[in-house]
Amino acid sequence: MSKEILLELKNVRTWFQVEAGTLKAVNGVSLAIQRGETLGLVGESGCGKSTLGRTILRLYRPNGGEVLYKSKNIWNYSKSEVKRFRKEVQMIFQDPYASLDPLNVVHDVLEEGMRIHRLYPDKARREARILALLNMVGLNEDHEYRFPHEFSGGQRQRVGIARALSVEPELIVCDEPISALDVSIQAQVVNLLKDLQKKLGISYLFITHDLSMVKYISDRIAVMYLGGIVELAESRELFDRTLHPYTQALMSAIPIADPDVEQRRRRILLSGDVPSPVDLADGCAFCQRCRHAQERCRRERPALREVRPGHFAACHLAEEVSHDL
Repeated sequence: MSKEILLELKNVRTWFQVEAGTLKAVNGVSLAIQRGETLGLVGESGCGKSTLGRTILRLYRPNGGEVLYKSKNIWNYSKSEVKRFRKEVQMIFQDPYASLDPLNVVHDVLEEGMRIHRLYPDKARREARILALLNMVGLNEDHEYRFPHEFSGGQRQRVGIARALSVEPELIVCDEPISALDVSIQAQVVNLLKDLQKKLGISYLFITHDLSMVKYISDRIAVMYLGGIVELAESRELFDRTLHPYTQALMSAIPIADPDVEQRRRRILLSGDVPSPVDLADGCAFCQRCRHAQERCRRERPALREVRPGHFAACHLAEEVSHDL
């Protein structure tokens, strides 16, 4: 039995007019996030991951397509529905040093959302909720009246997580929430997010460029390249049998701890640079760097299609180039 779809994107396009032309940051993306799941969104810098996250949050208005939250287009909301949406869909930002107001102590950071959404009108209940949130993210009452500069990067990100949780959201967009943290702290934050999901049933869109981490935290993974989704599958399926040449190249770059295996495996090196997302040519966006590209790839943009059960790829040659890892 399939899970309830909490958020769905239908052919979403978020384009920007720049001096050189039209920058197609998000170019026809269709995705669905189920209640209680983590959908990982992975791709290299500049592929449109963060723009897609901000489009979901109503921070960017798409030029086309639909963003449906609980089956309703978020751009057709009334004023009261927008406010409810702001409560139910939250964000954890990439930079814990820039995302917290340096003039506000933690108590004020966590209380602000509760006041806006009138969740805990009684002061004593708000105080109890703040202490519970701090405990939930691995902090304590001693941290309540400290300023952001008094915390480490990992602690600041825990405050950011507590702030997102303070309004009892149903979906959290995690925009590279560990990339600015020390490697030793990254696993702690990801484990915290997984534990919170088990306790609270939250859904995550986890945006990252770290394939190893996205494999660990995600139920399903979408691979993004130049504004489009090129592959989508359950986490284990994606890593066991990749269907898109770009995903295969990404997988081959993941270091393996076993030196014998690392020495035997074949690294896939891509030729050329990533094309500009401004006024993209017809055809597959990846064909200029793909060793399998044919004339059809240059003429016709491949649709994201189901090649194996639950496994989608945007490649004309997916069946021929599929690769077991």
